[in-house]
Amino acid sequence: MNSIRRRTLGLALLVFGLSMLVIGFISYRYAAQEIEELYDASLSQNARLLEGLLQAPLPDADRAVLIDSLESALREAELGPQRATGHRYESKLAFQLWEDNALLLRSTSAPDAPLAAYPPGYSSVMIGEHEWRIYVLDVAGTPRQVVVGEREDVRDELITRVALRTLLPDLFGLPLLTALLWWSIGWGLAPLSRMAEQIRNRDPHNLKPLSLAPLPTELGTIAGALDRLLARLNAMRVREKRFIADAAHELRTPLAVLDLHAQNALAATDAKDREESLIHLRDGVARSTRLVGQLLTLARLDPEQESHSTRRLTDVAVETRETLAKLAPLAAQGGQQLLLNADEQAGWQLHEEAGAVETLVQNLVGNALQHAPAQSTVTVNLVAEPNAVTFIVDDQGPGIAPSERARVMERFQRAGPGAGSGLGLSIVERLVKRHGGSLHLEDAPGGGLRVRARLARKHHGEPT
Repeated sequence: MNSIRRRTLGLALLVFGLSMLVIGFISYRYAAQEIEELYDASLSQNARLLEGLLQAPLPDADRAVLIDSLESALREAELGPQRATGHRYESKLAFQLWEDNALLLRSTSAPDAPLAAYPPGYSSVMIGEHEWRIYVLDVAGTPRQVVVGEREDVRDELITRVALRTLLPDLFGLPLLTALLWWSIGWGLAPLSRMAEQIRNRDPHNLKPLSLAPLPTELGTIAGALDRLLARLNAMRVREKRFIADAAHELRTPLAVLDLHAQNALAATDAKDREESLIHLRDGVARSTRLVGQLLTLARLDPEQESHSTRRLTDVAVETRETLAKLAPLAAQGGQQLLLNADEQAGWQLHEEAGAVETLVQNLVGNALQHAPAQSTVTVNLVAEPNAVTFIVDDQGPGIAPSERARVMERFQRAGPGAGSGLGLSIVERLVKRHGGSLHLEDAPGGGLRVRARLARKHHGEPT
């Protein structure tokens, strides 16, 4: 990829070159027009001078001598470069003097064709191989005509020379301009180079904000974005370390218990004792499996991954009913009942992350079954609102004191002895937040705990 300096320099030179080309073309056209006007005025002036000579009050003999002198002087122009003075364009300027259709005098550079045949004033005519610009002047009160002409190729040559001499300084100055632009762009990009150098030499474990002040406004925006990214990375690393530490701590005890049950099973001499140890071992494996599953779910619900999640349209009532059917054997094992109350005529469409409703119901109902006594009922009420769906789960267990409700939604925080891994409500809370909702713990009307989880039908950032 090209560097910013080269791209900026190339663009600047392109803009400058195009601008110079346009300005040069306009200058050329303007100079051509002005030179044309100047030489037209010169033709007119020369014609007036010759008119003045012809109208001088002289005898005919003296007038003939004057014309002969003029003709002799003009003939000197044929010598061209042999003369010490004069101009090389002198021989390209021409005039003719006519009287009653008779040629009195002409310059040696004048064409042989009669120029007086053209109307008075300015004309552009083709004579021989050259185009001429002529001016015809009728001498007032006489049958005489003065014709002054100039070749157009001479004018074009002069115009080209003027234009080139105007543009040559720009052409010779272009390399100097390129060098100055290269240096100035490099100087302007120096803060960016310093920033890149500091980032390149930075310790990978150093997630502190960049110390680059003062910075230009444009780089200040980039530095601010980098600082925010570093802060997010640092927060993610802190969460990961905490999560790993907590997970290691929580898994250490179950694994130790599993090892103990395995040793008891191996050491047992009685078949009944061995069977009992194996049953405890199986229950421990189930609890450990559930703990690992919840840890993986919690990791999947990392807040940093929310922007990358995909949503799907689901029927909340149908998915809740199917999830409760999966939990029915667990409830039957504890002698408990599951009850679902939902208006079948209501609209239950909701945009969810894949599996969100199932995970939410499993954790809320699983917690309720774990804390509710045998022969009790766990009730799930679904409430359809215009912009949200609310899950209300009531159990008949001991409940949670108001002072403990905020704490139990933190990871690995349990509500009492016999509680699970302490991740269920934490998972629910994260799911609710990712769906733009809210989670509240209340007292159930019949005693026990009521959990109210509200999910928005369409979270922010979703198409309407």
